[in-house]
Amino acid sequence: MQTVTLWRPVGPAELDLIAASEWRRFPPRLPHQPIFYPVCNEEYARQITEKWNVPDHGVGYVTKFEVLAEFCAKYPVRTVGAAVHQEYWIPAEDLEAFNRAIVGLIEVVAEYRA
Repeated sequence: MQTVTLWRPVGPAELDLIAASEWRRFPPRLPHQPIFYPVCNEEYARQITEKWNVPDHGVGYVTKFEVLAEFCAKYPVRTVGAAVHQEYWIPAEDLEAFNRAIVGLIEVVAEYRA
């Protein structure tokens, strides 16, 4: 079984929901969030956390997790800035399938505070 390592910057509310799922799932998107954006490298996740989550919430976290490569192959990797700024765009309606494709647990690998 091949997997892809992904990261996701999250704020405290999203982290609480991930913890409530026993570290196995990301919460559903809100109505104004049509796309779920896991990122392809830790550096990019840390940048987002420091620039967005910390100013907005006073704290931000970088999560790391494995997803079945077969699932990820359905979606192109998108570069949204510099070469390091790579992410997947998972439509909100596909998030449940994405969660089922997670292998193992979602882990927190970094925490940033204001």
